[in-house]
Amino acid sequence: MLVQRLGAPSDFDPLLERVRDARIVMIGEATHGSFDYYRLREQVTRRLIAEQGFDFVAVEGDWPDCDRVHRSVVGAPGGLADPLVALERFERWPTWMWANAEVARFCRWLRAWNLERSEGERAGFHGLDVYSLWESMQAIFDYLGEEDPASLEAAQEAYRCFEPYGKQVEEYGTASRFVSARCEEEVVRLLARTREQAAADGPDRFSAWQNAEVVAGAERYYRAMVGGGPESWNVRDIHMADTLDRLLDRYGPDARGVVWAHNTHVGDARATEMAADGMVNIGQLARERHGRDAVALIGFGSYRGTVVAAPRWGSPAETMVVPPAREGSVEGRLHELMPERAVLVFGGEDQPEWVTGEVDHRAIGVVYDPSFESWGNYVPTRLGERYDAFVWCDETTALHPLPALVTPGEMETYPAGV
Repeated sequence: MLVQRLGAPSDFDPLLERVRDARIVMIGEATHGSFDYYRLREQVTRRLIAEQGFDFVAVEGDWPDCDRVHRSVVGAPGGLADPLVALERFERWPTWMWANAEVARFCRWLRAWNLERSEGERAGFHGLDVYSLWESMQAIFDYLGEEDPASLEAAQEAYRCFEPYGKQVEEYGTASRFVSARCEEEVVRLLARTREQAAADGPDRFSAWQNAEVVAGAERYYRAMVGGGPESWNVRDIHMADTLDRLLDRYGPDARGVVWAHNTHVGDARATEMAADGMVNIGQLARERHGRDAVALIGFGSYRGTVVAAPRWGSPAETMVVPPAREGSVEGRLHELMPERAVLVFGGEDQPEWVTGEVDHRAIGVVYDPSFESWGNYVPTRLGERYDAFVWCDETTALHPLPALVTPGEMETYPAGV
């Protein structure tokens, strides 16, 4: 195991060398609301794009919202001149995950970097997630109305099937327990038509296809959600892994992608108790599909600090105090052993027991209650198997959300808020 103190930009050199041959680099976060994770992740990602030629960033966000950001950062016709404006249009709770000053800073850099290059050399920004049923449906209508009016009927049939439930798609999930209420057949027809159209080249056609995949994934997700348990989690992470694979195919045979998502999605589920519960995640799926040598998984963690989160699902965000980590946890041990900031690159025969054995590892979602620290918020983890590297910040501070108009989101994710 290699340990490198972080201070100067060059201190990430050992990490960059470790991921040099990877086709996919997934960079996690132990919370969705810590400035330090976003800022350090940005520094690594800039270097991956500028020095190693990575082609896109794919985040744990909705495709339609992120597509507005993508069109801005690549300078597409009709795209917004400032990515910050595109981020401020995020509406689904929790908006602060991506509508924050830290992501805006990165996207402004990415746009400036892209505009100095030809269209074929520009790096994209995309969403992997499954929640945007209505937004994706509207995007399909907009596309078909201009490009393929003959296919509108399939989209209208799918829309009419969901329409009785309005924006409360959880009601569809409940109703779908009765076979007659399911919209699966209509969605499959819509997906088949948009796949046919996507066979021809063009970013708009690909985006329409991806929106149809989101509608299909959302239909499965909300149907699984009402049953509880891990099935809806698996639907979601398999959808994100499939979207990542479509993006790699889209960018070409030598394409390379960076993923930004929570540690719970990035770190290999097989190195945690998630596997015993029947859960998979995108880190595990990427290793299985592309081979371990082609995938680098990077986790983040901290001992104490502040974070932006909410006390309940759908409630306003707050800046909360994150108490010192549980004694004996990954974070507790790193607080004792490591400098204030460091990067750990795993491998070799000299790894300590807390890297190879099972140790509690903190995970904070968008819903957080610091009083649960004594019995919750931790995932038993074999750190050196879950990640290829780990970025340590002893103390973190809360990120800076952008002003946003919040609309009700989907049902609460399982596990809560990650």
